[in-house]
Amino acid sequence: MLDGKTALITGGSSGIGYATAKMLNDSGARVAITGQDTYKLEAACASLGGDTLAIQADISSAKDLERMQETLKDKFGKLDIFFANAGAAFNTPLGKTSEEMYYRLTDVNVKGTFFSVQSVLPLMPEGASIILNTSWLNQIGTPGKALLSASKAAVRSFARVMSAELLERKIRVNCVSPGTIETPIHRGKDETDEHFQAYVEQIGTQVPVGRMGTPDDIASAVLYLASDASSYMLGAEIVVDGGRAEL
Repeated sequence: MLDGKTALITGGSSGIGYATAKMLNDSGARVAITGQDTYKLEAACASLGGDTLAIQADISSAKDLERMQETLKDKFGKLDIFFANAGAAFNTPLGKTSEEMYYRLTDVNVKGTFFSVQSVLPLMPEGASIILNTSWLNQIGTPGKALLSASKAAVRSFARVMSAELLERKIRVNCVSPGTIETPIHRGKDETDEHFQAYVEQIGTQVPVGRMGTPDDIASAVLYLASDASSYMLGAEIVVDGGRAEL
């Protein structure tokens, strides 16, 4: 499906990013992943196998993005698929959120997403596909998640505006909107398997389909948006949340 294509996934060392890297790799693409933790990044790269490329990078750092672009240009030459997956997520209650928390979240989700797309654009040929990772939270009002929801709504808007800007270059921009997915971001540092499994089951009761989502659920949607099968989609959003925001 993706034979001869090159792909970059930010935040690719675990969770949705890793699952997507594996699925795109299995579909014939040559894949690069980024992450901040060198050990986790190298372990993920080894697990993915083949000629997967690991790039240590923080998407909120202009210097890291410049180095990322240079590495991709040197190793790949061009970039056909970009999944802007890296993001931050934590609660920001209205009365308890500091300015430092504000910048920590928006620097990654808004600034980082915008400038990571900007950094790879010179490498993207006609027919390339950009997929942005937003969230089901961009559609609803959840207490304590104002900044997270707003940052993901900004990413949703990026897909529309960037699509309009890149029409002449025939580069498509779409987004995938995950619900609550069973990934490390939902697990506490010292949380036991039993406690986390209880959390997964409890969240599952809140989802119409009766379960928490898996990284593969999202990776499948990204694969579709990355492929020519979605060539008639532009500025669109695929919501993969088990019906949580809709029903």
